[in-house]
Amino acid sequence: MRDLKMPDQRHPEKAHRPDNAQPRKPAWIRVKAPSGAGYKETAQIMRENRLTTVCEEAGCPNVGECWNQGHATMMIMGEICTRGCTFCNVATGRPDALDVFEPGRVAHAVEKLGLNHVVITSVDRDDLDDGGAEHFAQTIRAVRHRAPDTTIEILTPDFLKCGPEALETVIEARPDVFNHNLETVPGLYPTVRPGARYFHSLRLLQRAKELDPLIFTKSGIMVGLGEDRQAVHQVMDDMRAADVDFLTIGQYLQPTPKHHAVDRFVTPEDFAAYEKTAFGKGFLMVSATPLTRSSYHAGDDFERLRAARQAQVGRA
Repeated sequence: MRDLKMPDQRHPEKAHRPDNAQPRKPAWIRVKAPSGAGYKETAQIMRENRLTTVCEEAGCPNVGECWNQGHATMMIMGEICTRGCTFCNVATGRPDALDVFEPGRVAHAVEKLGLNHVVITSVDRDDLDDGGAEHFAQTIRAVRHRAPDTTIEILTPDFLKCGPEALETVIEARPDVFNHNLETVPGLYPTVRPGARYFHSLRLLQRAKELDPLIFTKSGIMVGLGEDRQAVHQVMDDMRAADVDFLTIGQYLQPTPKHHAVDRFVTPEDFAAYEKTAFGKGFLMVSATPLTRSSYHAGDDFERLRAARQAQVGRA
């Protein structure tokens, strides 16, 4: 396992921020420490292929469960992001050059893990003319070659500083699921996601569906950042207007005192209410629990998503 640095070393760009208290987590949010033979085997495959995972970089609470089952979310294009979102535990700075051999190593790991479904994400790469779109496409093609039966879900950056051809490059590689997270409600973007633009991200999701109407589109938000229920419902409406198929909602967990404060811990009952509302608004698939993350149980959710579409087509 890589040697994690202390928060002030890992996030020098956040060092000037005041500390925010980290409240004690309620019982429904606590998870067991990672362990087990499956966890160690997955970790070994990641190390052998010199791969970065968002599971580690973002401090995902589900890493123990997922890695024990041989599931890991690959994070391509390095471990340094060009953005400084206040919720995120990925380091900000000047990234290294792209590794041209990385797509092949990702494909090898997917094949060795025997994955039925893989999630591939990345840091933001505003330093690249295409935001890393071609690297995404090469990784998708490499996985298709080595593991043709594996379905591929990508979780991309917003390509904010790129032309429309960046998204076109990614969609032409034919991923099964195109995911881009809105992360929070628009009113919190200036403090939570200052380098992004809400309506640009929403349009990206809509454009992905326009480029390939058969692709599944997916997006997610965190709650507990300071939003209210009405704002969450408006985001749902905005996503449905953009023809997003799959919504994820999870609890925001503060990585360090230098990150955005947790406003509250949303109860399981409130998550269940969000899920019911979202299905009522027409989403084909919804995952809304305190521990929901974009890639958590993504393979099982993909199969349910596909079944929901087939049922929808059958009723048409």
